[in-house]
Amino acid sequence: MFTVAALYRFATFADPQATAADLRALCADLGTCGTLILAREGINGTVAGTADAIERLVAHIRALPGCADVDVKYATADSAPFGKMKVKVKAEIVTLGAGDLDPAHQAGVHLDPADWNALIADPDTVIIDTRNAYEVAVGTFENAIDPATRSFREFPAWFDDFAAKLRDEGRSPKIAMFCTGGIRCEKSTALVKARGFDEVYHLKGGILRYLEEMPQAQSRWQGDCYVFDERVAVGHGLKQGHYATCSACGLPYPRDADHDCPGGDADGAWPHRG
Repeated sequence: MFTVAALYRFATFADPQATAADLRALCADLGTCGTLILAREGINGTVAGTADAIERLVAHIRALPGCADVDVKYATADSAPFGKMKVKVKAEIVTLGAGDLDPAHQAGVHLDPADWNALIADPDTVIIDTRNAYEVAVGTFENAIDPATRSFREFPAWFDDFAAKLRDEGRSPKIAMFCTGGIRCEKSTALVKARGFDEVYHLKGGILRYLEEMPQAQSRWQGDCYVFDERVAVGHGLKQGHYATCSACGLPYPRDADHDCPGGDADGAWPHRG
């Protein structure tokens, strides 16, 4: 049995190359598999190994500067889910391409599921889904705005256009942002704050933690949540969702629908129809 840990933390690493070298040596000693990405802005990745190995690796990461509160989600697997261990150094731990942001110090306010429900129930709150269009099509929060992006890199341009419209209307609303596991929306809030908006919030632990903790009767989530693994989508309680992956285009489609895929539209639009 393997323990799987998905983790991220925005922190300030003065020398990510040196930090990565230490992690490579430790992972080799522990026999873990998976991928860790480091940058000056922090750490992100998913790793698997024995329970003891993962415990020791997470303890090492928590001892890194600014990483005591690293967000970790645990799961188990019957066999090794990754072929080898990779520790990479990149410019960003999640690629937004928006220049010099500082998510470790400039991100919005974390909200737990109960406080999140209260915030998005406020009609003056603008709710933004920071995920890609094919993810949003599987499920999203009630009244959330879909930026219809094909990649996270498209989000800054979309938001700049959206912010201009808000300013033209004389509005400076509370902004609530969310994503699958927390990392994209946390980084997005740093962008939004850098653009001059002050009341910016994001869902702590992302949609997955919300679906795990929020009773369905009190939930404001609609549909399933797309995930980047063999489950394809999950629902409340993180139970298996109702989607499969199209072998032609790689996008999700409802299992109970007649499957008709034209191979994916050139603009990345949702191609599946029942």
